[in-house]
Amino acid sequence: MRHTPFLFVALSALTLASCANDEPVSVRTTDEAISFRSGISSRATETTNANLSSIYVTAFDGTTPYFENVNFVKGSDSFFTSSGAKYDWPENKVDLEFFSYSPSADALGADITTQNGKAGLTLENFAVAEDIADQVDFITASATGNKKDNATTGVELDFYHRLSQIEIQAKSDNQTYNYKVTGVRIGRPEYMGTFDFTTNEWTLDDWHDTQVYTSSCDEVTLGSTPQSIMGPSGNAMLLPQTLRPWSPTNDPDNVAREAYLSVLVQITRKDNGYRMYPFSNDTQKDESGQLRQYAWASIPLSGTWEQGKKYIYILDFTNGAGNVDPDDPNPGEPILGEIKFKVNVEDWVDANIPTPMTPTFPKTKI
Repeated sequence: MRHTPFLFVALSALTLASCANDEPVSVRTTDEAISFRSGISSRATETTNANLSSIYVTAFDGTTPYFENVNFVKGSDSFFTSSGAKYDWPENKVDLEFFSYSPSADALGADITTQNGKAGLTLENFAVAEDIADQVDFITASATGNKKDNATTGVELDFYHRLSQIEIQAKSDNQTYNYKVTGVRIGRPEYMGTFDFTTNEWTLDDWHDTQVYTSSCDEVTLGSTPQSIMGPSGNAMLLPQTLRPWSPTNDPDNVAREAYLSVLVQITRKDNGYRMYPFSNDTQKDESGQLRQYAWASIPLSGTWEQGKKYIYILDFTNGAGNVDPDDPNPGEPILGEIKFKVNVEDWVDANIPTPMTPTFPKTKI
């Protein structure tokens, strides 16, 4: 039976307005206490102006810390003031340099350290949470202020998202097969890195293994309209990086630990209900000890994830279903037909990045 290509498409980039200037600048009556006004660089995020209520700030007078990692909380006037002891402005002509972040170091599961001999912070050895539901939206901001200019208006902090947000959707216009999906995997991106607040750059820790992120969803029967299959855990928040794609032909077991996407799917014929996948000779069992009714269908994943951008992968099953997952029996085996893959980026700032990719098939010996 001949199968036409399986296409993966993604949503076109949306134009996302900045939130930094959504609200008019307020003026507050103040003593000498330092305060902040926040802005988020984009609406399409987990953290917004509306739900940001707590930030952490370090201030430098030159290269000397004026205060370090102090919690500032949002008041009824929308200004952020220190939750404990007040920190007053020094004399009028002294500029302070501020570095801010959210959530807390404890929530990030990493250390925030002051850089030696200069004004700046480092997020040390941050590891993305294994469960997507536990992943956080890490945001940072920096600014300079002084008593003369900012005692009444507050220091404006414009926060930027420092991770990449990943969403997987799926669709099918196939007239022969029904596709039912109950989960998704984002396979083998790097998961540990260090962030420099001065350069706003990540350094990934290549000494650690890659990670597989799995999310379950209620059964979704695919139709012509793309549907999210991320489930209640929501979208993934992962480290910006360049992905090395899995090779189903040359490395079906994925010994190299390279990147892929997988969907937990059941494929049946529409005319008679015959199950095409999992394969009829499949002997794997589910958690209840019964023969499984769903199996993982995968594609290699390449391209570059940039910080502050949201990537929506729309998996189109109209003309195929990928390769058997690298962690499954018979890894790399084509399921229905050739896959083609195209990605556009929905950017938290603004972006549109197409990335075509075609997986390979085993060569037929003659």
